[in-house]
Amino acid sequence: MAARPISPASTEPETRVLLTVDTALAWPPGPEGARWEDAYRRSYEAAGVGVRHQLRILAQYALKACFFVDPMPACAFGIEPVRSMVEPILEAGQEVQLLLQPCWAGESGEPYLAGRDRGAQYELIRRARDLLMEAGAPDPIAFRAGDHAADDDSLRVLADLGFRFDSSHDGQHHPWPSAISLPREQIAPVLHQGVVEVPVTVIGGPLALRICALSLGEIKAAILHAADQRQPIVTIVTGSGELANRAGTAPNKVHAKRFEDLCAFLSKERKRFPTAFFTELDDLPLDRSSAPLPPAGLRRMGRLIERLWSDQVEERGA
Repeated sequence: MAARPISPASTEPETRVLLTVDTALAWPPGPEGARWEDAYRRSYEAAGVGVRHQLRILAQYALKACFFVDPMPACAFGIEPVRSMVEPILEAGQEVQLLLQPCWAGESGEPYLAGRDRGAQYELIRRARDLLMEAGAPDPIAFRAGDHAADDDSLRVLADLGFRFDSSHDGQHHPWPSAISLPREQIAPVLHQGVVEVPVTVIGGPLALRICALSLGEIKAAILHAADQRQPIVTIVTGSGELANRAGTAPNKVHAKRFEDLCAFLSKERKRFPTAFFTELDDLPLDRSSAPLPPAGLRRMGRLIERLWSDQVEERGA
């Protein structure tokens, strides 16, 4: 099917959808002398269902997505692998914002951004921002910590550096490593520590709205619930390699189909639930309800059946 042009978001949509893709190279990078292309192949390309595949599906359905790109592999390999991640995304007309995985910085000890002192966080985030821009990305305005491991000091640093948005708060992994001092069930955007926190949407459990973890029925139900509750945004997460198996060597057909089916749903419902970039969120309301979708037995059963099928497919190497 030919790609359709991406149309502007509605001027005053009730509920917008943020499709976010955590885009990073696989860690660890391999033995001494390993080539960055090896990590790139099993994470960014990921068995033909990595970022380039996702960009094609997004173009087919004329949807917008934000790719949070981790530039820290430049610490091990130089800037070239980061350029190779950034350029296809920008060429496809999609958004690049900043992801930070501190493990690439060559430090020992704490793998998370959260828990470090404010000065150390400042240097890491500033360095990552500069590397992302060196790779050709626009000056980022939104941030996500690797493993969603941010705390209040992370947000204070982001405010100091001129960031407007953070999207690290994840109730499923709160209070650690997702350590921002907001309620676990916080899903509505809120001004916190000088930046607008745009949490990952969770449903009862809490469980994050992650494409590899929830059924399509649960994701749709969460979007419809957000509209019923007049919530301004639904934040969905996937990863650059999550449509493949864990080794990045074969497609996970269940996850890949779920991603495309979700895109088809959002395309069909674009007037009700337009996808958006962070650069379009200046008018984001910050005073709305933050009640997640309650758990439901039938939706949970559907997820368990899909997960069982996904595991069987991966075991067969299909």
